[in-house]
Amino acid sequence: MAAIHALLTRSFAYMEDRIDPPSSLNRMTPETFADEARRHELWAILDPAPVACMVLTPKPDHLYLGKLAIAENRRGEGLARIMTDHAIARAAAIGLPAVVLQTRIELTENHATFTRLGFAETGRTAHPGYDRPTSVTFSRPVPQALARP
Repeated sequence: MAAIHALLTRSFAYMEDRIDPPSSLNRMTPETFADEARRHELWAILDPAPVACMVLTPKPDHLYLGKLAIAENRRGEGLARIMTDHAIARAAAIGLPAVVLQTRIELTENHATFTRLGFAETGRTAHPGYDRPTSVTFSRPVPQALARP
């Protein structure tokens, strides 16, 4: 679990001076991340060390995709598409109609990436104590061909 936490920490480091409020990852140690991962679905691509990861959390009406990270030296290889396509397959397998994720409002390059991966913006929200939007919500429906009857 420490290797996955390290991947997340490295992958999220570029956000440090760009987003407000700071990422919740800043408060996570390898131990607290391991606790969170045990309560949800943690998926990773290993080669042999982790090069991509995400946490999936079933909600009543969607599968939430959080903490998606791709190793910097492996970006551009299609790993984000592999991960998000897997999230769609997991949503279909457990009978949920969509995958939902959030990214920070300041990270416009993430907005473009998620749009290319088939997600559409569905809303904007503010963290507690903020009077402006701080996050953008994106959703991608499970294709009918994959949906459970």
